[in-house]
Amino acid sequence: MKGFGERVLLLLEEIGYTQREFATMIGVSEAALSRYLRDEREPKMEVIANIATALNTTTDYLLTGKDDKQSFEETYRLVARGTSTMTDDEKTELIKVLLNNGKQ
Repeated sequence: MKGFGERVLLLLEEIGYTQREFATMIGVSEAALSRYLRDEREPKMEVIANIATALNTTTDYLLTGKDDKQSFEETYRLVARGTSTMTDDEKTELIKVLLNNGKQ
């Protein structure tokens, strides 16, 4: 089964971005992106969201290879890890987004 990095690489190839271009787009160093693509390091949820947006896909697909609710536990873990640096307004907005997506 393909991991996070392999899924991102496949989408990058389909779109035609270089790793350097893509790293700049999502706001990380080329070295950090390389580690994510080799599954040596797990990106923060904010970075995963930026990657999903830039590649026109979902965080669920990037994390699990599926676009359904089975990835809830993984998403929850990553979101919980990233909330320590978020403002209260950002946390409120995140909760709204998560609740709206859960009603699909």
